[in-house]
Amino acid sequence: MKKVISILGLGKLGAPMAACFAARGFRVIGVDQDARKVDAINNAKAPVFEPGLEELLQASRDRLSCSQDIEAAVLASDVTFIVVATPSEPTGGFSLRYVVPACEAIGRALRAKGSFHLVCLTSTVMPGSTGSAVRTALEASGAQAGRDFGLCYNPEFIALGSVIHDFLNPDFLLIGESDPQSGEMLEALYREVCENRPAFARMNLINAEITKLAVNTFVTTKISFANMLARMCEKLPEANVDVVTKGLGLDSRIGTKYLKGAVSYGGPCFPRDNLAMGALARSLGAPDDIARVTDAFNRSQITWLANLAQSHLSFRASVGILGLTYKPNTDVVEQATGLLVAQELAGRGISVGVFDPAGNKNSQHALGERVRFAASAVECISDADVVVVATPWQEFRDIPVEKWGRPNAPRIVIDCWRALETVRNSNGVRYVCLGLGETYSKQVPPVIETEALQMS
Repeated sequence: MKKVISILGLGKLGAPMAACFAARGFRVIGVDQDARKVDAINNAKAPVFEPGLEELLQASRDRLSCSQDIEAAVLASDVTFIVVATPSEPTGGFSLRYVVPACEAIGRALRAKGSFHLVCLTSTVMPGSTGSAVRTALEASGAQAGRDFGLCYNPEFIALGSVIHDFLNPDFLLIGESDPQSGEMLEALYREVCENRPAFARMNLINAEITKLAVNTFVTTKISFANMLARMCEKLPEANVDVVTKGLGLDSRIGTKYLKGAVSYGGPCFPRDNLAMGALARSLGAPDDIARVTDAFNRSQITWLANLAQSHLSFRASVGILGLTYKPNTDVVEQATGLLVAQELAGRGISVGVFDPAGNKNSQHALGERVRFAASAVECISDADVVVVATPWQEFRDIPVEKWGRPNAPRIVIDCWRALETVRNSNGVRYVCLGLGETYSKQVPPVIETEALQMS
């Protein structure tokens, strides 16, 4: 008989996890303090934006139920995954203010259980947290780790927009275990869930916590290196960052993933994990140089891209930003390049229009009335003298070629991802493609009437 799974936290990772377990034949009990999420899933509706989630919920609705009662869910299940938020602290570390109360509630239920229960912390935490604060909260009511329950740290390496595929087909699964029995239980569970045959990295709790931060910090460094190459290629006629990174990636020590020289990384994981790694290093008296410089370089790219857009403006001209989410197929705008560039340009007094297929609503709090929210991509383009394609949504690739140009002065199109090949030679367009030598091999017009632009 398959084990019953309970999942605490039904956000952008927890809800897809619940749907995936249910789709693979497990009975799943979801828990969230947000009644809207509970009601949505109980009605087979997606509580968050994620492609394919609603279809999966509808297909598995007979095996998935949700409530706001943590203790009842733990009592009725064999394995509990904790997927609650761990907000970043001003120091760069992660807060346990949602994890600890959840663990205390789990502990109360564990005291009343007569069978062994596996508790898996999926939320990202600082090294040392799972074996100390988390375990202490679980044991506060008298249940004992190793006797009444097992404890694992099991962070996921998934990307929003492809959570379902990534969860069911992971590159590898990281398991920090309090004891071998707990790790074996979790590995056996995933072998039933995964559609592929992933590698398992099992280790003690603190090593797993460090590994989670190390993986994402290494990726941010790799992205930043590719972006540095792109900036270099733009200054060398006939240079092409895609050609360079393709060759670079053939070296088995490096690989091709995350070598797309373009613009800053963003989203809910990479920036904060990189900062957390630096904070950890400083707290230990270890060097934090790589994490610190990677973050500084990443932030500098926002100013650089805003300067590039402004360099093509004449007095009273406007900029259109296509893409406010940090990547396609998600509505998450956290640390997204397009949103940050829009903020930067609007702060300089420049007229800015924006559009995103899924991110307009989530961007309104950050951008407010400082920018114009277009109703469509075509409207955003038509209102702009300079267009920055900050996120490579397929919708932008599908815009008819004739919509990009204009009959009088050519419209500047800055393609950050080399996604608009058909626009390159279009009438009425001056195409500026990041990562290619032609970006700087042509004469870039100077910033005109800078003071007037900043005051308008």
